[in-house]
Amino acid sequence: MARAPFELAGTRVAAGSRSQIDVPVARLYTHAPLYIPVEVVHGRQSGPVMLVCGGIHGDEINGVEIVRRLLRSKQLQGLRGTLIASPIVNVFGFVQHSRYLPDRRDLNRCFPGSESGSLGGRVAALFREQIVDHATHIVDLHTGAIHRTNLPQIRAQLTPGGETERMANAFGAPVILNAELREGSLRHYAQNRGIPVLTYEAGEALRFDQWAITPGVRGVLRVMRRLGMLTGEHRRRPVPAAEVANGSSWARAPIDGILRPKVRLGARVSEGELLGRVADAFGNAEGEVRSVADGIVIGMSRLPLANEGEALFHIARFDAIEEAESAIEDFHSSLESPPDPLN
Repeated sequence: MARAPFELAGTRVAAGSRSQIDVPVARLYTHAPLYIPVEVVHGRQSGPVMLVCGGIHGDEINGVEIVRRLLRSKQLQGLRGTLIASPIVNVFGFVQHSRYLPDRRDLNRCFPGSESGSLGGRVAALFREQIVDHATHIVDLHTGAIHRTNLPQIRAQLTPGGETERMANAFGAPVILNAELREGSLRHYAQNRGIPVLTYEAGEALRFDQWAITPGVRGVLRVMRRLGMLTGEHRRRPVPAAEVANGSSWARAPIDGILRPKVRLGARVSEGELLGRVADAFGNAEGEVRSVADGIVIGMSRLPLANEGEALFHIARFDAIEEAESAIEDFHSSLESPPDPLN
């Protein structure tokens, strides 16, 4: 018996086919309509329904490119289950190069949303009802905030032996941050409904970072393969080792001034180690930024200008820091392989 069509936002997608769907979300002042773009790939055989989404923050564009390359992958031939790919969720912010919606709300703090609430609440409710609630598994793609960059990492609430942990290990990012759920986030909403969800963080806002995009595509495909959605022969790469961080802390600017960093992203640091110096424009006043813990730098500011108290270096803590350092070195080595065929 043929598999039933998949229906999303009033569009039926037949088994063994794919369709691009524009989900109406709002109208501009000019009366021009806005849509959340979605592509559904509906396999001939049953399996999980995976949502891969980017651009919940409108200035985070690495995820948009990850989704584009994913949809071009020949590995999707013979897909089991269904892939829902939504490259740009916050279309308002994307058009304006902004993290936020026009009302300055963070869409990733508005879930589950409300049809009669703020603009953020209404967009969240629409995305939840029309798209998220169809999924059995989710990979949510993010980058660092404006002027900050993140080492490729997975953030998830891990339960030993659970489906989320299985997905996180399959992804192949060098760091897994066992992160608490933030109320109002997509991850909070989905996890509380029993939908396993990963947040992939890598790179910087408003920039294409190839060292973040290529591992993101590979990671999503690995997760799909682990879930049995992909079959057949393919060029196998070993899954890079990943280490779970048991916490993280930010090192902050001690004074106002201009930052001169002394460490790079991914560096291993010791508690009290000098990470950088902040000085005024004349160099009369200078403050030292020191690590608050033993760990790995998984995020840092890219803007030299700093206000007192501003978060500058994100340090992840590990029980086995040598293994974490080795995982990051292996990750960087894997990027020196020939260019990804999906480029």
